[in-house]
Amino acid sequence: MIKYPIGIQTFANIIEGGYVYVDKTKQVYDLVDSGKYYFLSRPRRFGKSLLVSTLEAYFKGKKELFKGLAIENLEKDWESYPVLHLDLSPEKYSEPDKLVNFIANALSNWEKEYGASSTESSISLRFDGLIRRAYEKTGKKVVILVDEYDAPLVTQIGREEVLEANRETLSGFYKNIKSNDAYIKFAFLTGVTKFGHVNVFSALNNLMDISMDKRYQTICGITEEELHSNFDEGVAAMAGENNIDKEECYARLKDMYDGYHFVPNGVGVYNPFSVLNALSSKEFGSYWFETGTPTGLLKALRDTKSDLSVAAGTILDARILKSVNSYRDDIISLLYQSGYLTMVKSIDDQYVEVDFPNKEVRTGYMQQLLPLYSSMNSSDSSSTAGRMKFSLISGDIRSYIAQMQALISSISYRFFKSKESVYQFIFLVTGELLGMKDIRTLVEKETNKGRIDMLLETKDYIYIFEFKHDGTPEEALRQIHEKGYADQFKTDLRKKFLVGVNFDSKLRNIPDDGWKVEEIG
Repeated sequence: MIKYPIGIQTFANIIEGGYVYVDKTKQVYDLVDSGKYYFLSRPRRFGKSLLVSTLEAYFKGKKELFKGLAIENLEKDWESYPVLHLDLSPEKYSEPDKLVNFIANALSNWEKEYGASSTESSISLRFDGLIRRAYEKTGKKVVILVDEYDAPLVTQIGREEVLEANRETLSGFYKNIKSNDAYIKFAFLTGVTKFGHVNVFSALNNLMDISMDKRYQTICGITEEELHSNFDEGVAAMAGENNIDKEECYARLKDMYDGYHFVPNGVGVYNPFSVLNALSSKEFGSYWFETGTPTGLLKALRDTKSDLSVAAGTILDARILKSVNSYRDDIISLLYQSGYLTMVKSIDDQYVEVDFPNKEVRTGYMQQLLPLYSSMNSSDSSSTAGRMKFSLISGDIRSYIAQMQALISSISYRFFKSKESVYQFIFLVTGELLGMKDIRTLVEKETNKGRIDMLLETKDYIYIFEFKHDGTPEEALRQIHEKGYADQFKTDLRKKFLVGVNFDSKLRNIPDDGWKVEEIG
């Protein structure tokens, strides 16, 4: 029976506990062998802490933990080095002294082992002294590992005074990594966001940013090959629980959780947190979003002046995605680094298109987006989506349209500034908010004669939607027939609903006579 390491971020606990471990140690060895100072940005819950813990075990020479893994045959010496491991994720750092106190506490623990000096009055001086004393006491150069370096910054987005104070504290602390090069063996920092043009990275300009390095694009997360080689038994069990064959289960897992790309035209990567939870529970759930959207990102979404409904599909210079200079102006970069968008297509050597990586993220993003544009809160939007979903499962198309009208009426007039915005909202929100377990949704599904605007499938019903803007529902239905959108379902025993819908730009909604439905099958 497979044991899934859900919530376990310590390498030793995973190995000693007999949990499944996707072997990343070849990349760990290459990382250490080819450089000294690194920075890696990855979304939350993507395995950064486990990677840092793996590095810690490796540098402490714990060879017994790596038995049977790739690195066992690569490393010959297995030396032990003093390791200073700082995880900044536990606190919110809502006041500047909270960050200072948190770091001071970590320093105190290290000083118990390597000694302290009464002349070191600040956390920066204490860290500087610790690095030197650790080297002098052990005769070995020091390894510095910082997990979630940006937590004191991301959690305070929108609170400029605290953000600036935390930034100054981190800058003074991190500068010791550069100034103590002679005493340092290796340094590795992780985080969600790389803040550009700020003094934190000015103090760390010797770091190699491998966030978009082809060699390390899969150092976190699960690849297609790794899913099959490590979890085939679990996928088979999940397939049986859901009454589908194994290949269909693989396909649904891919649709739900795959799709992250960290270099242009790179290898697709699955969200490990969601995959592990799905295989453990044997349900296709929205696990990444259930852990909560960071408050800093929500603040950025509220404050930006960008049209967030069309963020997916943006084409931009790939280099822009590497850092965030302003959380208000660089919202696409922030969404990319946070894991809400990913690179899906290279336009040329420089430009890429970004989009949602998978269905879980697309649906969750819509759930976050709706309250920003409407009078609904998150609870209201979830309740509305639930009622719409129930209507479709029950075959009550009239109720579904009524819910859709109510949803659109709650949208701020600012949203309806272009035809494209209307279409984006209708396609994305009505299609993607409906959940993943009982309804299959496809937006702009391609056929041999065109694109179905929206296809919804339940256990008993198939809904084919065509939308018009300042047209008629009759025109929409005519297109469904002319393009033969229902032909692919001729042998399907489920009841089919062909639905033509017209949006009135003056009304900014669907008129009561703006929709028509035909039932077949």
